Amino acid sequence: MNYQIREIESKKYIELISTTEPLSTENDALDLIALCWEHETNAIMIHYAALSEDFFKLKTKVAGDIIQKFINYGIKVAAIIPQETIQNGRFKEMAMETNKGHHFRMYESKEEAEEWLLKKREGEN
Repeated sequence: MNYQIREIESKKYIELISTTEPLSTENDALDLIALCWEHETNAIMIHYAALSEDFFKLKTKVAGDIIQKFINYGIKVAAIIPQETIQNGRFKEMAMETNKGHHFRMYESKEEAEEWLLKKREGEN
């Protein structure tokens, strides 16, 4: 795994740049959750290159299974995904739904993703 720990104004997140094998299973998500715990953060940014092709094919259920693991463990995830991929077919519908939530969102740029990751939700300390 190629990742870096980013800390900005005492807020920390993991930036996952790439992986040897793209993320494609719930166990891959659990590995990232463990990495978050190891570095005492609940936020992660995932670059497009780290996601498997099956993540973008909704019929495989890979995206849903991975996103559900992050939600179950309270991990806030921002994925950086090219606009043409976000706008592709049924995946667009899922992207619109997840971007309404507080746990998993998709962005075109690292700057947008980082801004959302570091932003406090109402009621958080």
